[in-house]
Amino acid sequence: MEREQFFEDYVLGEARQTFGRTITEADIVFHAGHSGDFFPHHMDAEWCRTQPFGARIAHGTMTFAIGIGLTATQINPRAFTYGYERLRFPTPVHAGDTIRTTVTIGALDDDPKRPGYGRVTEICETKNQNGKTVMYCEHILLAERREAAQ
Repeated sequence: MEREQFFEDYVLGEARQTFGRTITEADIVFHAGHSGDFFPHHMDAEWCRTQPFGARIAHGTMTFAIGIGLTATQINPRAFTYGYERLRFPTPVHAGDTIRTTVTIGALDDDPKRPGYGRVTEICETKNQNGKTVMYCEHILLAERREAAQ
């Protein structure tokens, strides 16, 4: 869905939640093949049983890709991604977990390099079916200012 928003249209504290996505063993295996990360944490069920987390866990990079991918339901032609900050994985994700992401506008700032744009910080928090945070990051957008478009 396209939703045109200039920097001035963003509202501090506004939030939206994505649909859920259940993580499968196939997701974990495919991500290992794509990334080359075959660490036993992701691939060796027997070894994982001897560890504190008890079972195979999803890759952090996969959790990030899916958690952020779930948010890609809105296209804003007036903004683009500048980057991500403060990425954390406080709780592991296992096959069978269902995750969903809440995006909250956390900050609105001037962009010191580009006067025609402002920086929008989206707080992205991905939680599992038990409400535990499995991923946290801050998504920085550069959004065109209305005055710059005129």
